Amino acid sequence: MKYELQQMIKQGQGGSIVNISSVSGFRPQPNNIAYVAAKHGVVGMTKVAALENGDKNIRVNSVAPGAIDTPMLRGALEETGQTEEEFAPQLSLLGRFGQPEEIAQASLWLASDQSS
Repeated sequence: MKYELQQMIKQGQGGSIVNISSVSGFRPQPNNIAYVAAKHGVVGMTKVAALENGDKNIRVNSVAPGAIDTPMLRGALEETGQTEEEFAPQLSLLGRFGQPEEIAQASLWLASDQSS
């Protein structure tokens, strides 16, 4: 992000940065200290970058997915012995796993001029 911001400032036309955080950046989960700390860092970094660069017409946002159906999540389920039905409500208010395409669409919209 440091280099993205430098380039956007140099070009002088603004821009959009979309970081990927996690619901764990707002609501920590047990036994996952490094991941939770990293995602809290992404949230804080995004907020500071947005605050410092908004006057340059640079938008900085983050997407904070809940339970997304990925190999990482499936591996965690295997390790903990939980089912999707047991685990999804812990990370999703919708009570289901999201799909990677949903995160891609949200990110694409935030990166677009439509989100200005």
